Amino acid sequence: MTLLLACSIAILFAIGGYLLMRRSIVRVVFGLVLLSHGANLLIFTSANLVPLRPPIARAGAPAPEPPFADPLPSALILTAIVIGFGVLSFTLVLVRRAARELRVDDVEELCSERPR
Repeated sequence: MTLLLACSIAILFAIGGYLLMRRSIVRVVFGLVLLSHGANLLIFTSANLVPLRPPIARAGAPAPEPPFADPLPSALILTAIVIGFGVLSFTLVLVRRAARELRVDDVEELCSERPR
């Protein structure tokens, strides 16, 4: 299962990096989304994946009995999802505004465009 997750992460990072180097702003946004999903999956696989073992200590025990799943990566992933959604929303607003005002989807034309 770890090999499958590693291949999935590599594919997400490769496609995301490829899309970030394209000229279309929409493809750059899709590249950002794929990179954030790849980062979330990387954090998820760094946790100790133990099925059916939540990190809950029994009554009176000082700590949970090993092996148990680490709760920190789950909390980091939830935080990353919220931050990624905020960044994606802001980027989509910028892309929509650029498309409406400048009528340009190409990154190089956008950079060479004079302000109006």
